[in-house]
Amino acid sequence: MTLIDLTVQFSSEERCRELLERLRWPNGPICSRCGDSAVRLEGRTKLLYCKKCDYQFSVTTGTIFHDSHLPLIKWFTTTLLMCEAKKGISALQVKRTVGMAYKTAWYLCHRIRKAMNEANRELLNGTVEVDETFVGGKQRGQGQGIRDNKEVVIGIRQRGGELRFFHAADATSGTLARYIKENIDKDLDVIITDEWSAYPKAMMEAGVHGSRHKTIRHKDKIYVQGEIHTNTVESAFSLLKRGIIGTWHQMSAKHLAAYLEEMTFRFNRRNRSDLFLDTLRHMVTADPLTFEDLTA
Repeated sequence: MTLIDLTVQFSSEERCRELLERLRWPNGPICSRCGDSAVRLEGRTKLLYCKKCDYQFSVTTGTIFHDSHLPLIKWFTTTLLMCEAKKGISALQVKRTVGMAYKTAWYLCHRIRKAMNEANRELLNGTVEVDETFVGGKQRGQGQGIRDNKEVVIGIRQRGGELRFFHAADATSGTLARYIKENIDKDLDVIITDEWSAYPKAMMEAGVHGSRHKTIRHKDKIYVQGEIHTNTVESAFSLLKRGIIGTWHQMSAKHLAAYLEEMTFRFNRRNRSDLFLDTLRHMVTADPLTFEDLTA
């Protein structure tokens, strides 16, 4: 899907709504209250009606789009820009490109990010790389000791599979073990990390023992030993940091997790031809995000 395709195919509000209805209700409109079938009100193309519970609603009711006064074509355009921007797109760029106030663009981007938050993901298997990095703030000291004012990001990537980023409180063994247990199958082939001292204890706590844990020693300037390396997850870290430095420039620790979800959502679907439609599908099923909740 290109911007030209978008403007041609969805040139009117009605066409945008038709697509959202197909994505939300493939088998026809369903009441968002009781789940019964609904019909369109005569002369009211936007509204649907459920006779069973006497309820009027639209395709955007109870979704990320709820209570938005923006034309749907601006929603669609911003969504496409976020999907196609490998390193992300800033709210300021959306403001200039799509045409809206900065505050509106910032809120819009965060609503779309919320829809990119996935739950109930399958456990990673096979060969999995785990690493940690530090973003933001100003680094003082050297090595892996003192990192003032920085936020911890834990990265987990299955070779040939999915990537996952997490905003963590720290990089201690207990924190690492929790993310490993929650995201990696115990029957994996091998888990690869660097020589960070917290990993051996984390592996024990997570139930990964013996030959299933391999270490690459970056301190000794060893980065690859055959199939033993963390280059796969580190390449994803590099993409994330290019997004932070070159696109978003700065972000608060409060919203870091949302940016990580956006990055992993887009990264894991980078080869899919239906990335734009899949994102819209998530948007019509995700819960609303109010401005008050976002800024609380």
